[in-house]
Amino acid sequence: MGIRGQDRQIDNIEFNVTDIGRSKAFYGAVFGWTFTDYGPTYTEFSDGRLSGGFTTGEAVRPGGPLVILYADDLEATQRRAEAAGARISRATFAFPGGRRFHFIDPDGYELAVWTAS
Repeated sequence: MGIRGQDRQIDNIEFNVTDIGRSKAFYGAVFGWTFTDYGPTYTEFSDGRLSGGFTTGEAVRPGGPLVILYADDLEATQRRAEAAGARISRATFAFPGGRRFHFIDPDGYELAVWTAS
């Protein structure tokens, strides 16, 4: 979070997790995120455009805002998510402009992935 963000744009997302290594393995395998560790209780992640963090400094609080990720190949992303331990909470559905599915990550957070095709 050392770089100043753009006015009125999402700048950072932080997840309270129980196991930083497990979270890094999951999001690295599914989405190819990269990581920078800042001590034993915090790691920053980057998807090449947006950054955020995983921390064990607070209790896990599943829920909150729905984070939606984009994927060119929705089916391949879902396969990677399931192979990494995700539970699909809402099967792929169409909406005006695309398709998406929802999944639950290893700490109980629900996220969604969408594609325009």
